Amino acid sequence: MLKKFISYYKPHKKMFALDMLASLLISLIGLGYPMITNKMLNEWIKNKNIELIIIFGMVLFGIYIIRLFLRFFVQYYGHIIGVKMQAQMRTDMFKKLQKLPYSFYDNHETGKIMSRMTNDLQDVSELAHHGPENIIICSVMIVGSFIYLCTIEWRLTLIIFTAVPILFIIALVLRRRMTAAFMDTRKSIAVINASLENSVSGIRVTKAFTNSKKEVEKFEEGNVMYVEARRRSYKAMGQFHSSTSFITDVFNVILLVAGGIFICTYDTIGYPEYATFIVSISLFISPVMTLIGFIEQLQNGATGFTRFIEIMNEKEEVEKEGAKALEVNEGHIEFKNVDFHYDSTKDVLHNISLDIKAGKKLALVGPSGGGKTTICHLIPRFYNVVSGSITIDGQNISDVTLESLRRNIGIVQQDVFLFNGTMCENILYGKEDATFEEIVEAAKKANIHDYIMTLPDGYDTQIGERGVRLSGGQKQRLSIARVFLKNPAILILDEATSALDNTTEILIQNALDELCKGRTTLVVAHRLSTIKNADEIVVIANGKIKEQGSHSELIKLDGIYAKLYNLQFRTSDNMILNQDLLDIE
Repeated sequence: MLKKFISYYKPHKKMFALDMLASLLISLIGLGYPMITNKMLNEWIKNKNIELIIIFGMVLFGIYIIRLFLRFFVQYYGHIIGVKMQAQMRTDMFKKLQKLPYSFYDNHETGKIMSRMTNDLQDVSELAHHGPENIIICSVMIVGSFIYLCTIEWRLTLIIFTAVPILFIIALVLRRRMTAAFMDTRKSIAVINASLENSVSGIRVTKAFTNSKKEVEKFEEGNVMYVEARRRSYKAMGQFHSSTSFITDVFNVILLVAGGIFICTYDTIGYPEYATFIVSISLFISPVMTLIGFIEQLQNGATGFTRFIEIMNEKEEVEKEGAKALEVNEGHIEFKNVDFHYDSTKDVLHNISLDIKAGKKLALVGPSGGGKTTICHLIPRFYNVVSGSITIDGQNISDVTLESLRRNIGIVQQDVFLFNGTMCENILYGKEDATFEEIVEAAKKANIHDYIMTLPDGYDTQIGERGVRLSGGQKQRLSIARVFLKNPAILILDEATSALDNTTEILIQNALDELCKGRTTLVVAHRLSTIKNADEIVVIANGKIKEQGSHSELIKLDGIYAKLYNLQFRTSDNMILNQDLLDIE
């Protein structure tokens, strides 16, 4: 992990070297004051050499001006290095997130992912800047102060330095508690972010159901968890800082007693040397305390980087070595004995075999949870089959590149996701290099162009977060325009009209019928009236194919499909309806 962390310094090695050089000079300048103090007390004041006192005072003042600029350089450019490293890590994480499979997002909440990318990496940035700087400055100051103090009184220096191992033993013991406490804090912040993101996204539902109180209660659960995690971390920090501060207080006692004994008994040190020693001891205590205090920042940064690495080590979507680009000539799709499960406990699909001819429309129907949407997700390889194979024009989709596979597939879902931006930008998502004329043509085919032209800003109209300013039908038509622009050979319609009213459904259905022309189409629908004209209908229940044929053939069969179809066009009481649905499942 350390090697990975250091690798982020490489693009900034020149500036980093200058930053470390400036830090080194700051340390060396810090050693100048006690040396001049020693000379002043022992020689210049004793000899009443006012001229040297003034000269070296001016020299010291000039050196401190230099240190002023050095400190500015370290603070400014050091932080810039840290921020650039943070930005690179954030970019790397974002790119990584783009490559992770659907299964990762099934198990990780958006808010928690955002917490790793923001809060955690902010602390990593601070560590990246202050870590090397503190180590260099403190190391130089400790070694330099040890050598200098030995020239004043080596025995007193050794007595003081015996406390150093005690300090670091305490630091190491308490470090483990701090590590665990800070990691818990990270997790609690992620829980709060996840709850916040979820609540804000669903604020309209919350208001509609007047459940604000419930949302506050849910948020407070995470808030209480955060407070408790912080309490443990502050307790560990309190133990850490109080213990280390106690040791430094003992320094002063040792220095006072030992120095007094040396002056009174051994006569090995005079009052000027003793005074200089007292002034100079801060050269040793300050960097030691800085290093000890740095452990807190180290814990923050290390836990943040650990959580960053966890994301970076996640398994990406896999392509076979030597995978080739998919070449779609017709769009013939074939499932051969396909099995699939999300985990090893239960099969979601079992022995599915389908033959979808080029340019034909195949509809999937059946009870909820039967595996219809899963079949749709397997074609663009959002999930990989456990056994069996899926081919497009004879090419196994496991042997082709994901980019070429998904480029040839268009998907229209019930839950439309639109990006915060303009009408034009959302349609353009289907084909980034499309001309404006192509965008307009796609909008016209999706029956959304006329509506767009009624808006004050036309295609430049902002649609709001997730298209909040649009109706359900308008969102759906915008997503259809996006697919028209993409112009894929294969089309997947996953309950694309089930959430719409009848009038809007007719309008959307006309756009979808236009979209399906000349494309191999897979349709998932609960409203069976929309798929009566499908070339073939397949009934999926409990992960298996129960029935297969045209609408008329399945009605004559009088099986599951016939029951589902009759239920949608029958007027009866709810008890009979519910019982029939239970019998089907």
